[in-house]
Amino acid sequence: MASPLHLRPVQFVDTPVGRDGEVARLAGGMQWFAAYEVTEGGAKRTVSIPQFERTLWAEDERAAALHRAITAPRPALQLGSRTLRFDQSQVMGILNVTPDSFSDGGRHTGEHGADPVAAGVGMAADGAAVIDVGGESTRPGAQPIWEEDERRRVQPVVEGLAAAGTLVSVDTRKALVMEAALRGGAAIVNDVSALLWDERALEVVAHAGCPVVLMHSPEPEKGPHGGSGYVDVLTEVFDWLEARVAAVAAAGVPRDRIIVDPGIGFGKSLSDNLALLNGLEMFHGLGCPLVLGASRKRMIGALSNEAPVERRLGGSVALALAGAQAGVQLLRVHDVFETVQALRVWRGMRDQALVARG
Repeated sequence: MASPLHLRPVQFVDTPVGRDGEVARLAGGMQWFAAYEVTEGGAKRTVSIPQFERTLWAEDERAAALHRAITAPRPALQLGSRTLRFDQSQVMGILNVTPDSFSDGGRHTGEHGADPVAAGVGMAADGAAVIDVGGESTRPGAQPIWEEDERRRVQPVVEGLAAAGTLVSVDTRKALVMEAALRGGAAIVNDVSALLWDERALEVVAHAGCPVVLMHSPEPEKGPHGGSGYVDVLTEVFDWLEARVAAVAAAGVPRDRIIVDPGIGFGKSLSDNLALLNGLEMFHGLGCPLVLGASRKRMIGALSNEAPVERRLGGSVALALAGAQAGVQLLRVHDVFETVQALRVWRGMRDQALVARG
């Protein structure tokens, strides 16, 4: 079976001023690009926007659909009294209430742990648009926990954050935990198994009508770190997410409430992760907002003399800025203050470039 056509925006420019018809806008955000890298049947070629509009756009239905998805603005989500915008990159703060997460396990648990609600409110004050609360570690080798134990960890934290006016997502693959968190005030479900691990999860999300993050992992029904390798990781992950988005939408979740995550570090080698990071722009072809979760991950250590988790801030910020440059709408990070600061400086530079060269 022939591989379907894929488009990746390339040749980004500082400003669209004076380039009418030569550039296209990426997902209604702050980036404009002058060409596509077209992948088809294993071959790649670069096609300028004017050439694309003369040929592929008019002649290839898939190319036209991908182009519409890549360039269409992502509508904001109205979640109670809070609005989550997708016209520029924002931060999703990671709040783990687990004893064994790879980076911050135990920090917000136990008798001497920091108050998780206060920590989440602090992240929001530092500029996080969403606080992502998780009660089960998904690090390699972590053992699943009983759903009631996970619920007991998560629910009071979600309730406290929601009462404080913070926008909350719940990081879980268990339907019971999803239900409890949504009752407690969570607005978004973030599932590393893309609603495939728990047979009730899709029903829960569809019934609630809440936004959901669908993350790619090779064998989500078994666990987040399986898989046996890829021929072309970028197009294979894209195709998997494309099929999963279609299935979840067919089950009753509105497409404008589906968010996707390529799953950096989940069942992927260092070279796989680097290929995904270098090709993030392709995922805008799914027509959904994107999440990038690369904060403090193993790949940063692998690229920096095996730096331990607590010394991966620089790499984490570098990857967040790479995500922003690729138009990623939500950057899932541990270090909120530093990432927000980096984004503000990056945006300032972008704004000045537009003014100076426009």
